[in-house]
Amino acid sequence: MPRVTPPTHPRHLRQLSALGERLRAARLRRKLTQAMVAERVGVTLPTIRKLESGDPTSSLATVIRVLQVLGLAQDIDKLAAEDTLGRQLQDSELKQPRRRAATVRTPDSSDEPR
Repeated sequence: MPRVTPPTHPRHLRQLSALGERLRAARLRRKLTQAMVAERVGVTLPTIRKLESGDPTSSLATVIRVLQVLGLAQDIDKLAAEDTLGRQLQDSELKQPRRRAATVRTPDSSDEPR
């Protein structure tokens, strides 16, 4: 049974395509062929073609190995390095005054008529 890839949002497809173009440009600047990169990465030539075309089924491990071959492995550390939204959410929770838990009054024996 073939592996099913969930649909990818068009904006993310554009981002993957742009990444593929950047990887291709880096490869060409180094005067490497797709076959040379594929051999050094340990994948097939169609895998490199798919990666450079922005195919969403390319694995992150393959991307990291390609970056390594291109001498760009440190770039992976820049992904999600700055979580501005997460920090804002965390800070907003810290600024809010803590609310006391609502207490539920239950009649106790002193409140009952005798």
